[in-house]
Amino acid sequence: MKYMMLVCGDEATPAPPGIEEDTERWVTEMDGRGVRLIGEALRPISDATTVRVRDGEVLLSDGPFAETKEQIFGFDILDAADLDEAIEIASKHPVARFGTLEIRPFR
Repeated sequence: MKYMMLVCGDEATPAPPGIEEDTERWVTEMDGRGVRLIGEALRPISDATTVRVRDGEVLLSDGPFAETKEQIFGFDILDAADLDEAIEIASKHPVARFGTLEIRPFR
């Protein structure tokens, strides 16, 4: 089963020391297991553009759609046997220690 894993946190809160190295180790492990199909970090929310169409008019706004403390840092597509394995994979991600990982199955 394929899952989208959104990696979320607060851009205003500094990441803990060593997070990049810890993330690279996680990527290496999950790629080695064959459960991570693709993943990318995203640029900061200051580079986001929100697109809506209302009554045929394209409306653009700078920044993310939701006004929340947490932003999407990146994503990974996982190929896990089931939800339990997807949870195990997400729980090992370094951002789980200070941010949030949302996992959702594909339809």
